[in-house]
Parts: sequence; structure tokens; C-alpha cells
Amino acid sequence: MNEESYSPFSLNDMDKSLLTAPKNTRTKRIFVAGTRMNQGKTTCSLGIFNALSKITNRIGYIKPLGQRFVTVGEMKVDEDSVLLDRFFNLSNIPIKAMSPVTVDSGYTRKYLEDPKHELPHKVDEICRAFDRASFDKDYIIIEGSGHAGVGACIGLSNAEIAKLLNAKVILVAEAGVGSAIDEIYLNKAPFDQLKVPVIGVILNKALGDKKEMIRDYAGKGLRTLNVDLLGVLPLKPLLHAPNLSQLINETGGTWLNGEKTAKNERITQIVIGPMTPTGNTDYMKRGVLILATGAREDILEGAVSCNNEPDKQVSGIFLTNGVRPRQEIMEMLSKTDIPVIISEDDGYKVMSRINKVSVKTQPQDDDKFEMINDLFRENITIQPIIDAFEKTPNTVA
Repeated sequence: MNEESYSPFSLNDMDKSLLTAPKNTRTKRIFVAGTRMNQGKTTCSLGIFNALSKITNRIGYIKPLGQRFVTVGEMKVDEDSVLLDRFFNLSNIPIKAMSPVTVDSGYTRKYLEDPKHELPHKVDEICRAFDRASFDKDYIIIEGSGHAGVGACIGLSNAEIAKLLNAKVILVAEAGVGSAIDEIYLNKAPFDQLKVPVIGVILNKALGDKKEMIRDYAGKGLRTLNVDLLGVLPLKPLLHAPNLSQLINETGGTWLNGEKTAKNERITQIVIGPMTPTGNTDYMKRGVLILATGAREDILEGAVSCNNEPDKQVSGIFLTNGVRPRQEIMEMLSKTDIPVIISEDDGYKVMSRINKVSVKTQPQDDDKFEMINDLFRENITIQPIIDAFEKTPNTVA
């Protein structure tokens, strides 16, 4: 393996037939980066896109480096690109231009075997895709992948991609004061090192009674880092609540009843084998998933008896250990739309898998889309982002 360091910004040995930088020098580019995984980058990308759409309809989107992807036709495409395309109908941008590079778990080894060969081609793919996604656009949202350093192992960290695309950065961090400022300090450093401007911070998932305190003190702390606080988004449990389809995908469960009407039913509370038969109806309400074995027919009978009462309709029953209810119980359930799922695994394994679910906004989550728009309108100031480009426009050589 050639141990010579190779960077997209030291291109002396790169094949000169390859692009080394985007040709577009006009479009204003906003790079959305997180301080950790699952901090809300996609939520913020959606919110910023929608806010900017109030002043112009010429907005593009790209996620240059994707790690979680879906198959579209024969292409591997980052799932967040599919999401933005679904919500904003970006039919004038090819989906591959919004997700030029996706890497799987084996790519790092491939890159390290021959970085001098691999990196120029990835840089070229990103630059070409960026020019296509940003063509004739006033703004383009560039969504990063994880924290500032993600991708460094393959020469394409978030900071390096932001530098390559000449973007200005918005950092997204979990709401807090001391811990949030510390994480922002660490994640700002790679951008500072490459002279990539960080124009603001969005703090996400603030508990309602702490939002104003966080806005006050975190704002003061961020000013010591010469960064503006753009706003604080309060925690909305439904934004982080998985639906039953996601839980089935993650646990390997299968539907016994209610699939057609309950795929998008959201779960905000899980109750494990509720108490005695006389007390289990206390947990029959929307948002609750009851985890129990199929032998607990009293739970299923209770759900059926409560199903005609709107405030007593349970959101799901997850049966474990592969124990199916008796035929008489199944016939009772079939006359209702009560969601029932079954798994061969025991309750511990099912619960462990549910706890590991990373809840991301899905293309079918129209309810979340409206919620995100409302959150941004009420809590985020978009004008400083616009002003940042008026003060220091793109300066591509």
C-alpha cells in the first residue's frame, strides 16, 4: 500500500482529466453538519429548505457521502436524498446527483489499499453531482454524514467536503449548555482548520421547560466561540417515535393482524406484560405497544373489548416466543384492525432490538413534515443564514 498521504486539496498527482472542484461559483451553499450521529441533521435540512422556499423556489439538495442507503432501480441512493426528493418533489434533479457517493462497511479497507486511485474518482463524482444538483439554483442544502470528522478515514470528512464545495456550515447539536458548547468546540475545529466558515448553530431536542434557559446561556457561550445561535428546537416526542413498520423491520417480526391500517401507527410507550388480567386494560390507549407472549390471551381479549372506545384503542400488541393465539382469538382479532405482531424471539431480545432502533424521518411521514415546518417557523431565525451570504458571498477561485 502506498503510504503517501493523499487529500482532495493536494491534487498534484491527480489525473488532470478529472474535475478537482465544482464549476458552479454562483449558488449559495449551506452545509448542515452534526456534532454526533442522529442529532437532527435531516430534520434541520428539511426545515431550512422549507424556510428558504418562502423566498425562492430555486433550491437544490445533495448528500455527497451516504452511509445508509436504499436501492432505487439499480442504484444505491442515500435514504435522506430519497426523503428530500419525496417531500419537495425535486424532479428537476436526478436522484443520483443528490446522492453521488454511498459507502458500505467494506469500503474503508478498499480505500486504504489504494487511496491514490480511489480518492480522485470519489472527488470527481461529488463535484459533478454538485454541479448538476445546484444547476440554476439560488441555494443548495448540503447534508453531511455524522460529526465533522466522519469520512476522514477515506479522505472525505465532512470538513473536507465542505471545503471542496466552498460551503458555509450550520452545526446541529443536542440542546444543552456545557456539553453542547464543548461538542460544538470540538466539531468546529476541523472546519476552522480548513478555513470553512461556521455561520451558526441549531440546538435540537430541548426539554420544553429548559428551552429559554438553554437559549440564553448557550447563546452566551457560543458567542465566545464567535458563532451565532440560530435557535433552539424543543423536543417533540412524536418526531422520535418509531412506527410499527420500522419496528417490524428492525426486530424481524411479522404481522398477525392490522397491517393495512396500522403500518404508520406511532409508538411512544412500551409496556411489558402488563400486570394482572384485570389491570391490563389500563394500558389500552394510542401510542402504547404492549409486549407479551401469545399465551397472554387476556391481553388480546381486553384489546378486542376496548376497541370500540376511541380512547382505549391500543397502538399495537407484540407477541414474543413464537406463541400464536388460539384460533378463536385469531377470529376475534380478524374482525378488528388491532395491530398484532409476532416474533420467534423472547421478550428480552425483542426489547433490545427495539431500543437500538434509530428513528429517522421516512418518506411516508407526512405528519412529521408538517411538525418540522411548524418547529422551524416558531423557533429558528433564517435571516442570519441569508445575511451570511450577503456579507461574504462565495469566493471560489
